[in-house]
Amino acid sequence: MARYGKEHKEATRQRIVESASRRFKQSGVDGSGVATLMADAGLTNGAFYAHFESKDDLVATVVAEQLRAQAETIAALPAGKAGLEHFIRDYLSAEHRDNPAVGCPSAALLDEIVRCTDVTRQGYADGAGVIIHEIAARLSPRNPTAARGRAIGLFTLLVGSLQLARALTDQDLSLEVLERGVDNAAAFLR
Repeated sequence: MARYGKEHKEATRQRIVESASRRFKQSGVDGSGVATLMADAGLTNGAFYAHFESKDDLVATVVAEQLRAQAETIAALPAGKAGLEHFIRDYLSAEHRDNPAVGCPSAALLDEIVRCTDVTRQGYADGAGVIIHEIAARLSPRNPTAARGRAIGLFTLLVGSLQLARALTDQDLSLEVLERGVDNAAAFLR
């Protein structure tokens, strides 16, 4: 029986993480069993434990990876507030609202993260801290520390607005929440 190389194992692990991130954000952590997660990745249940100690280990990995990717997206924005304007409009869009599986992990999973393991919660806290720093660096490139409070306010406004827009069954009100969210977020850019 041939053994797979390190590259294959890492590619398989990444496939599991990417598939699980979509499933968690779509169906929730509690609504996603190992069998479902592995079926989504096109793998057997037995392959799971070659990559992760437990589902909690996978959840912690997914949360950390998702926040890292989101921080990288923000870091890649043009310097200053202009990049944030574009980010805000994309974040509070109907497309993002309607596609939680490929969107922000905070808006999709925040209510579940609070009930996760300390490792997951710490990974979330670390990742959120990086995102807040990246936002602050665009609000005040010369002194991000001075903009930290505004960055926290902007981040929480974005996440909360998106969560509320997703929860509403009245599509007109949902769109209004997104539009007002964009308007309110603009106040942080002044």
